[in-house]
This record gives sequence, C-alpha cells and structure tokens, in this order.
Amino acid sequence: MKDKVIIITGASSGIGRALSFECARQGARLVLASRKAVPDQELLKISGSALFVKTDVSHESDCAELIRRAVAEFGRIDVLINNAGISMRALFSEVDLGVIRQLMDTNFWGTVYCTKFALPYLLASKGSLVGMSSVAGYKGLPGRTGYSASKFAMQGFLEVVRIENMKRGLHVLIACPGFTASNIRNVALAKDGSQQGETPLDESSLMTAEAVAVHITNAIRKKRERLVLTTMGKMTVLLNKFFPKFMDRMVYNHMAKEPNSPFK
Repeated sequence: MKDKVIIITGASSGIGRALSFECARQGARLVLASRKAVPDQELLKISGSALFVKTDVSHESDCAELIRRAVAEFGRIDVLINNAGISMRALFSEVDLGVIRQLMDTNFWGTVYCTKFALPYLLASKGSLVGMSSVAGYKGLPGRTGYSASKFAMQGFLEVVRIENMKRGLHVLIACPGFTASNIRNVALAKDGSQQGETPLDESSLMTAEAVAVHITNAIRKKRERLVLTTMGKMTVLLNKFFPKFMDRMVYNHMAKEPNSPFK
C-alpha cells in the first residue's frame, strides 16, 4: 500500500477510521472523507500527507468534489474504499419511508456516486474499488429492511462494475465484515428517523474495527473479489445457500433476542 493514493469515505469513526490508520501505517497517501472532516491529529502523526475532505456521500456534488480534490492533490487514485454507511432497526410496517430512502441515499447511492467519478482514474491506475457491504447483503435481516436492501443493491452494482471492466485491469472487492465493534448501531435510525442511541449487541464480544482493517487491506493487496469475516458471518452466508428457509428462522430468532427487539 506504500505511496498508493487511497480514498476512504466515512473515515472519521469505526471501520473507516481504523482503515485510515492501517493504510497510514503502510505508507499510503490518504484522502479521508466524512461529514465533519476534522483533521485527526493522532492520524497525522503517522501520515503527514492526509487530505481531509468534508463529504456527505448522499449528495452527488459532494462526491464529485471529493474525487476532484483527491486528483488535484495527488494526481491519481489507486484505491477507493466506499465505507460510509448508516444502519436502522425498525419493522417495515412501522418505519417512516424516509428512513429507507436515507439508507439507500447513503449506502447505495453514495457508493454509486463516488465510483462513477473515480472510475476513470481507477482504470488508469488499474486500481482497486472496494465496497463495504455486510452479511445483510447476502441474507435479509428482519428489522433492517433499508439496510439489507441497500447492501443487496451495492453488491449487485459492484458485481456489474467488476464484470464490465474485467478486461481493463480493475480490481473490485466486496467486503462483508459481519458484526463489528463500532458506533454504527449507536447511530442507527429508529422507525421515525431518530438515532436509537444505543447498541443492541455486546460490542466487547465482536471483532474489532482494527482487525477488520487488517483483513481488508490484505484482501486489497491480494486482489480478492469477496471477503466475508467472522465465523457467524461465514456460516450465515454458507448455510443460506443450501438452507434458506432454515436460515429465515435462525435470523428471526437471533434478532428477536436483542434488547428492545421490535419483534417483542
């Protein structure tokens, strides 16, 4: 990753921030996008060449400006990591449709916008395009209609981009971290669009964002096409291929055990 120009969206917290530090340690030149874009002084001690760009990926113009700034600063793009994303927890029968629209705008359209503007530069460098998806992109998770829909859509989109450019040297990685210790559940949207403010999971038992970052950078270097992490994540994807009805019951029961589950 040394001297590679890497754009990371959603870089201010969670997996995005962990990726920023991991790439900085490996000598990458970073373009870090987030809605606040406050320079991270701790990160700057490791990487003196990080560019922080205020970006809301749900806005097409912000994504265009992010790519423009990256190219103006470094002259090229080697890796684009579409990491920015939000989650939700609510029954579809109760959720405000604006919540689902917001998830699609950020998780799906944010990936589409950034990829569209970065693609010519990634093709020129024969670089890597990364989408941070989820096991929810393989198996619909009850209470997460908008989240699963956005991740299914992201994966379909990235598969097509991979196939369309398979003879042009573009590497496309779809990464599915599984349940990871981060703040995504704390800021997940409730049925009315407010942040739920708490996580329904025991975060201490989950894979750390730092461990996820190491796996993802390794997968980029090895030019892997898919990455599914955690034992639960791998088992969910595998069993769903052969026993989808059984997995319907399993994911329902798992989600129903969460504190304040909407199924109770």
